[in-house]
Amino acid sequence: MNLPNKLTLVRIILIPIFMIFMSINFHLGQVQFLGTTISWEYLIAAVIFVVAALTDLADGKIARSRHLVTNFGKFMDPLADKMLVLTAFIYLAAHQQAPAWVIAIIACRELLITTLRLLIVEQGGQVMAAQMPGKIKTTTQMLAIVFLLLNDPIFSYWHLPFGTIMLYICLIFTVYSAYDYLVQNKQYYSDFK
Repeated sequence: MNLPNKLTLVRIILIPIFMIFMSINFHLGQVQFLGTTISWEYLIAAVIFVVAALTDLADGKIARSRHLVTNFGKFMDPLADKMLVLTAFIYLAAHQQAPAWVIAIIACRELLITTLRLLIVEQGGQVMAAQMPGKIKTTTQMLAIVFLLLNDPIFSYWHLPFGTIMLYICLIFTVYSAYDYLVQNKQYYSDFK
């Protein structure tokens, strides 16, 4: 259990804590935050999400730089990332801060690509590293979640729905990156009978 794998486990442990603050009103009141008003529960949930997202960034960098890549990490790191992101998106949709149809498309894409990656590994192929469309998708996902949770801090001064804009950019790159991944890996599924 090396440091990157421990960071992955920390991310998984933070998911139910994030869920608690998104689910339960502790009656902590509200706070003014960079031009917007949000509940303390949402602010705490956003901080937990950011910390969890940073563990995702850190564990991969540490694993590659220190040659600590393990089978556990290869499997659990992307799974923990998807669990975190989809949990946040589901709560945002449930709280009517994000359209459910957008979240459904994002969730279906993640399931499709995860299944394809498993198929590639099963057939002895190498899973491709994330390409630029996938990296843009991930970045805009994270920005959308944080800004939606925090009610568009800074941008609320100008009534600019930055979180929603990031969500729709994320949607475009979600669809495009799935198409790109399917095209580049068609040899692994095109022969199915």
